[in-house]
This record gives sequence, structure tokens and C-alpha cells, in this order.
Amino acid sequence: MDKTRNIPVICGPTASGKTGVAVALAKEFPVEIVSADSRQIIKYLDIGTAKPTPEERAQAVFHLVDSIDPGVRYSAFQFVTDANRVIDDIYTRNRIPLVVGGTGLYLRALTDGIVEIHSDDFSIREQLEQDMEKLGPQAMFERLEQIDPLEAASLHPNNKVRVIRALEIFYLTGKTRSELSATSEQHKSPYSFTYYCLSPDRELLYERINTRVDEMIAQGLLQEIQTLIDSGWKEALRRANVIGYSELLDYLEGLCTLDDAVATIKRNTRRYAKRQTTWFRHQTDCMFYKSAEELSEVLRDYLKRYSLT
Repeated sequence: MDKTRNIPVICGPTASGKTGVAVALAKEFPVEIVSADSRQIIKYLDIGTAKPTPEERAQAVFHLVDSIDPGVRYSAFQFVTDANRVIDDIYTRNRIPLVVGGTGLYLRALTDGIVEIHSDDFSIREQLEQDMEKLGPQAMFERLEQIDPLEAASLHPNNKVRVIRALEIFYLTGKTRSELSATSEQHKSPYSFTYYCLSPDRELLYERINTRVDEMIAQGLLQEIQTLIDSGWKEALRRANVIGYSELLDYLEGLCTLDDAVATIKRNTRRYAKRQTTWFRHQTDCMFYKSAEELSEVLRDYLKRYSLT
């Protein structure tokens, strides 16, 4: 099998149907799925992250799902390291890697590279997160503009994750991220990738999101969270800050009604999906498909040719 061929990446917003497409392909081809989902990588958070079901796991091999405990920091750099290791192993067994997920930070690091930082200090990250909560995104963005104007120019002021990360790099190393990008070797995958984005019409996507949240509640998401609390994971859940879990923790702590919590989950998930869609729209090499059927047909033809090389 030719390892120089581009590895397909099935991307797109949450609830778009990515996993279903990937599992269907795995039934027909020697495919193994490399997850690029920052939520599904966390253990025990099953219902609220829409992890592959037991039936789907019986039909396809999934990697980088259930890999870390709740609350544990897992960087994009670590994701690139782990994804490269998994892809190497898949090729060793003469099978085809298929990257599937919607976490843009992970995907960008994998395909474009990320600056390697050898040191770490959780107190700096915690302080920056506290500053973000207290001062707001605009004030933190202005801080970054003073420190690293080149990096700030490439970011939206509301991109809290990347603003915090850029500030963290400076406080850790004494150098700006743009300096390190210009002088340091980018840590990235040695493989090439092609983005295939599943992007349904917004109205349909939002309908799917609302339905999925209702289904998660019916499947026992609240009970899953209570079990995690009883097992001592409450503070870790707060640190993980995963949509669905944070809102229901508020409900369990008496900060809102259950109806309000569910409505907030739906709203926050729709907003997250909108941000994901915007990110993929800015990837110049990304091809878009409105339906799972259309994308499946394209990838089926691609994998037929891939399997023959």
C-alpha cells in the first residue's frame, strides 16, 4: 500500500454525521479510524460527547478515543505525536488510516505543524484562564497585541484558546509564538492529508443538534454525570469544560432548572457547530459535501483506488 497517498480527513461540525460515514466505509475497506475529537478522547464522558456506540466499535477500529482521564491537559502537540504513532502502526499492518473529527486545533497541528514547547507550567495556564474569566477576551487579546502583534493579527479576538496559548508560550519561553514559528522546526505529521468536510445546511444541522441533545438526556446523560461525581470526578469535569457536562453540573448544584440547562446545552452546541463550520470554511484545501451520501460516494471511489496501490 502506498504510504505517500493523501490520508482522508472526514471533518465537519458536531452532529453532521461524520462517524456514520466513517463506520460505513470501514465495513467495505480495510480502514481504521483515527479520532481528532478533543472531547471523545476523555474517558468516561460517553453520552455527552456522542462517542462511537458499542455497535459502531464492533464494526470499526477506533484510535485515540478514551485515552485520558477527565481534567487532564492534553495538548495539540501531544495529539500530533499520538496520531503519528497510530498512523504508523496502521500502515505497518497494511491498513488505511482515516482521520475523523471536528477539533480544528488538532487537525491544524497535524497537517500544518505546531511549535514544540518542551517546558510546561500549569500555574501559568491557570492564571491566564483566570485572567480571561475576569478581564474578558478583548482585554486578553489586547495584551497579546502588545506582546506578539504578528500572532494577534492572525487571530480573532474571541478565540480564547489560541490567545491563551500564545500568551502561555511567551511566559514559558520568553519568546513570542511568531518568533518560535520562524526559527523552530514545526512538529507535524510526515504524511499528507486531504480534507473532506461534511457540512449540512444550517437549519438541518441545528435540528439534528437539538434532537441529539434530547436523546442524550433520554439515554441517561444526567445519570452519567452523577456517577462521575460519585466517583470523585466532579472537579475534573469542571476543568474539562465539555458542553453538556458543565451545564448539567450547574443544574445539579441548583444554579438553574433542568429545562434551562438543556436549553443552554442546545444553544452552546449550536454555537460550537457554527465556530467549527467557520473554521473549516477558512481551510483553502477543504472540499465540502452537504450530505453523508454524497461524501460517502466520493470517499468510496477514493478508497477503491487507494486499496489497489
